[in-house]
Amino acid sequence: MPAAALPSSGDAPRDDEAKTCDARGMAEIHRLFKVGFGEAPSLVDHVSDSDAAHAEVVGEHLAMLSTSLHAHHEGEDSMLWDRLEQRAPGCAMHVERMKQHHAQLLVHLTALDAALPAWRASGSRADAASVLSAIDGVNEALDVHLPDEEANIVPVMERTFTQKEIEWFGEHGRAATPKGKTFVMLGSILAAQPDGGDDWMRRNLPAPVRGIWRAFGRRTYERNRAQLLGTR
Repeated sequence: MPAAALPSSGDAPRDDEAKTCDARGMAEIHRLFKVGFGEAPSLVDHVSDSDAAHAEVVGEHLAMLSTSLHAHHEGEDSMLWDRLEQRAPGCAMHVERMKQHHAQLLVHLTALDAALPAWRASGSRADAASVLSAIDGVNEALDVHLPDEEANIVPVMERTFTQKEIEWFGEHGRAATPKGKTFVMLGSILAAQPDGGDDWMRRNLPAPVRGIWRAFGRRTYERNRAQLLGTR
């Protein structure tokens, strides 16, 4: 695809420029991370001291979110930044800032990954402190990174990428979902959307899969949700 040079300021494309793809999925998966990590401190705080069984459930959930965010950023690092710079040279300064954000988030995610095993095994308040510190770092970095990417990267993607290229990112993310967590991940994505996920489900899931979700998947998600909250 030929390069689409932006102004040297790196401003987003004009509204009247034709879109080449629909990249709304970026903001939709971002909502999963905003909601998931946003509620994480409360989930951790509600685990009673030394309740290892509850800590294991919450810790497994946080590990799932961390794996998903790692994969999301790895996909962007491998398939987005270089192409974006080539096709939209004026976006280079935004791309460099996104890379810096990713590096900062990697520090906090690595700290979270390192802190989770001890807490999952003990449930102790002392081990929870390291988990909470890492989560705070993740949330602070996400608060800066996600709106910046949605404002300055996604509009450029929608004028320079093909739909097939955009769909690769979703496939990459799905492939990273831990074994046995498909319905929990799907439910988390749906719950993070403003309308509860009805529109997302219609656009992204074929009718048979929607039927499976309603018949079996939703119950799996709701059961996991109750365990996370300590109500079951």
